[in-house]
Amino acid sequence: MKVRVHVSLKPGVLDPQGRAIHHSLEGLGFAGVNDVRAGRLIELDVADSVTDAALDEMCRKLLANMVIENYRVEKVAA
Repeated sequence: MKVRVHVSLKPGVLDPQGRAIHHSLEGLGFAGVNDVRAGRLIELDVADSVTDAALDEMCRKLLANMVIENYRVEKVAA
């Protein structure tokens, strides 16, 4: 089974990477971009027997920093 874990900074947490992207977009002449928040995408190929609880535990223990990040798990059709 394919699983995607989307990790993003919590609202209110400073995002220097997003700010740099926003600044670069403005410098390249792109107008109308109000804000940029950068995150990451982690793709896993797991056995069908891996439970939602196990995926959640993986995220909480390793894949996301629960102090400053949120995550969303998406199961992808094969």
